[in-house]
Parts: sequence; C-alpha cells; structure tokens
Amino acid sequence: MRKKTSGYIIQWLILSSLLICPTYVFAQKKKDKDKEKTEKVKLYQGTTIGVEIAGLGNYVLGSDILSSDVMLQANFLNRFLPIVEVGYGKVNTLSDATDIRYKTAAPFFKVGMDYNFFHNKPHLPGFLFGGLRYGFSSFVYDVDGPTMTDPNYGGQIQVPFSYHGVNTTAHWLEIVGGMKVKIYKGFCMGWSVKYKRRLSYTKHANTEPWYIPGYGENAGTAFTLSYHLMYNLPF
Repeated sequence: MRKKTSGYIIQWLILSSLLICPTYVFAQKKKDKDKEKTEKVKLYQGTTIGVEIAGLGNYVLGSDILSSDVMLQANFLNRFLPIVEVGYGKVNTLSDATDIRYKTAAPFFKVGMDYNFFHNKPHLPGFLFGGLRYGFSSFVYDVDGPTMTDPNYGGQIQVPFSYHGVNTTAHWLEIVGGMKVKIYKGFCMGWSVKYKRRLSYTKHANTEPWYIPGYGENAGTAFTLSYHLMYNLPF
C-alpha cells in the first residue's frame, strides 16, 4: 500500500513539474522580454529648440500685432515633454470704431508639459500631443482717446483720456493640442491649437489693457493657432 501511495506521489510530482515548468519558463521569458523592452526606452530622448513663425508672418503681412516665441522642450521616455517658452509681443493700433490708440511691447513667459499620445510608436516620423501651459507677462501700456466731457457739470468740463506708462501684470492658463512632424534629418515642424483662460490681471480705476503680450486681446478666454519650426539638438 505504501509502494502504491509512493508511486502515486511520484507520478503526481512528475506531472506537476511537467505542467509548472513550461508555465514558469513562459512567464519568465515574458518577464524578461518586458524588462528588455522597458530597458530599450531611454529616459532622456533629446531636446528640441524652435521658433514660432505664424505671428511673425502676420506682422510682416501688415498686422498691427507682433507675437512670437522661442521654445525649448525636453523629451523623457518619448512620452513626457516639459517645455519652456520665452516670447515677445507688441501692438500699436488705432481703433476705427472708438478712435482709441493702444500701444504696448513686452516679453512673456510660459512653462508647461506636453504628453505624446504616440509614445509607443517611435517608428513614426512625428507624434500627436496634448498639454498645459502657465503664462505670465509684466508690461507697460499707453492708451489715448478722444477728450471726454463730464456730464456732471453740464458738459462744460472736458477730461482728456490719456494714460501712459500703466504698469500691469497678467496670468493665464492654456490647454494645448497639436502635432509635430520630422521634415529633414533633425528639422521638424509643428502646429498647435491653444485654448487660453485668463486667471488675473492688474486692474486700474479708469483703464484696462486691451492687449496682453503672449495672451492676445484681453478677454476671459481665447483661441490661438501657433506654427513652429524646430530642430532636434544633436545631443
């Protein structure tokens, strides 16, 4: 009876080993393969520098507004893309409807992060991304308009509408979506759509900014389109 029991135990052990070993080997191979795949994706994938040309083009073609920036973006795991943008915006315009002239010129700054939705397809010549930006600008503006008449004094007193050197700061957020494509060796081009939401700006008693460098016309929300020429730095 003991011999039969021992035989059954030995058979069970052999059968179990035959079932367990292939499963373990398969699992180990899969684990090694996943580990190898993970190790192939380097943490640092490079840095890209670029310049926004749509705003430059509009200004050259006769627009009263100039807005452009230089961007520097790193690539981690081909997935996470932190970015810094430093730009310059200016406007000198006269409104035909109100006869008010507005003038300002100042730098602006943005910092944020993009996410590459095609991170698992490195063979593609580009990628689709989405991200967020925080924007900030500190600027001085001038505004001049027609002389105003004070109704409290029977229209006898006229008040000049002219404010120069008005100091202002503005903060905003941007939701960004766009595409980047390689065109030749390390050169790339890309476009993006930005939904902007103003957070705050300095308010004054008798005037407010019409245009905010980096943001655009002073409204609660805004949409803008950007077009960049870029170069992947060779390190």
